[in-house]
Amino acid sequence: MFEKLFMLVKNNAGAAVMNNPIIPAASREAVINEASSSIIEVLKNQLESGRINDLIRFFQFSGYNESLITSVTNKFASKLNKFYNIDMASAHATAMSLIPTVMKQLVQQSKSKEHKEFALTTMLSQLNGNRADLSGLVNQLMVA
Repeated sequence: MFEKLFMLVKNNAGAAVMNNPIIPAASREAVINEASSSIIEVLKNQLESGRINDLIRFFQFSGYNESLITSVTNKFASKLNKFYNIDMASAHATAMSLIPTVMKQLVQQSKSKEHKEFALTTMLSQLNGNRADLSGLVNQLMVA
């Protein structure tokens, strides 16, 4: 799933990263990796902090939890600022031009039968390190 997420980000990184003059060409792949890891870190944090219900609702009702997208955007912008010395305004603009689009596609793909690696139960299990099968809980919360 993590490699597929990287590819999803990379496929959407055109104007935001690949053609962005403030991001050095040598750093573009690393920046895409930072965007992917920002998404993973925020989703994992949601899971570990007991907000699985909010996480499921985010995927079930796209746009339900805009604060989740804001958290990913802010985390990615902070990484651009800290690790690539991009000023915060430009870092935030870059994050805003990439993260919402990727998150929307991630939600769409989580509902698609074609993208099994992004199925919600698969994704949540991988985020928790495959320590627990969450399919029963996910199915129960999706009905609620």
